[in-house]
Amino acid sequence: MKTAITAIAAILLITTTVSSAHAEVPSWVKNNAGWWADGSISESDFLKGIEFLINDGIIQVPPTTVSSQSSEGVPSWVKNNAGWWADGTISDGEFVNGIQHLMSMGLITVASAEQTGDLKNTDSKLAELEAELEKCSEITKAYKRLDCEKPIKQAIKIHEYKSNAQKFDLGPITYYWTGLGSEGNEFKITATGQPLLSIRMLAENTSSEIAALNCTSPQICAYDVWDGSKAFKYSGMDFTSGQIVLNPGDAREFNILFGPNIGYGGTEFEYDSSKDYVFRIAEDFGSANIPLNIE
Repeated sequence: MKTAITAIAAILLITTTVSSAHAEVPSWVKNNAGWWADGSISESDFLKGIEFLINDGIIQVPPTTVSSQSSEGVPSWVKNNAGWWADGTISDGEFVNGIQHLMSMGLITVASAEQTGDLKNTDSKLAELEAELEKCSEITKAYKRLDCEKPIKQAIKIHEYKSNAQKFDLGPITYYWTGLGSEGNEFKITATGQPLLSIRMLAENTSSEIAALNCTSPQICAYDVWDGSKAFKYSGMDFTSGQIVLNPGDAREFNILFGPNIGYGGTEFEYDSSKDYVFRIAEDFGSANIPLNIE
């Protein structure tokens, strides 16, 4: 069966990249677009393949801002475009416009400038922080050593998130999410048939004022999961007294689990492979729908 791996493998044979949204896209990419349009490969395989090609420079598109109102699925017109482009009905530019739309909706994640920029500079920043952390080990008094290590470890964590995560700016808070399959982000079905979804994010207060994340109970919480018709409330979370308070410049990871119904207005998490799930943020200062791409 054809898969998006075909496109990725072809990268080994292709050295030409596209210089603009309206330049020629490598013709072999059209095969994958046609296969997706006629159902020979899955939507997920196609999106992963295109995402890889953009991040590797095979397809180049203009800088695109991710909307806070992310889409819950690929619009039918984008799939139609892929089929029309594959058979030559529309131009490369029109096809890339559709890809840009998927990027703006958060369905295709493109590496940031920090990720795709000078790797040496990125490594240098991390090496600098790790060198500072190593110096802390020379401090003999335990409490002083911990005081030295704490801010540096936090800086390393933020650096790693910024280098590898998708970013969502909402008012005073910037959210960083590294996607399902990364540490703390997992979907599984237990032996008893209960789906479990774990979400871990980093929230950073980029404003000059104190800000707070709010989740006091399953019924009153700014965070849930939506499948297009039903909202699922959390089974567990690590908010302290219903809030995470962040001073200016502070950043903190938070974890939310969706699974059994724990009461207090909660729900049992259900999984249907035919549905598209999003993680919803609905704070007073901003909202976003983040596609989860559960498989």
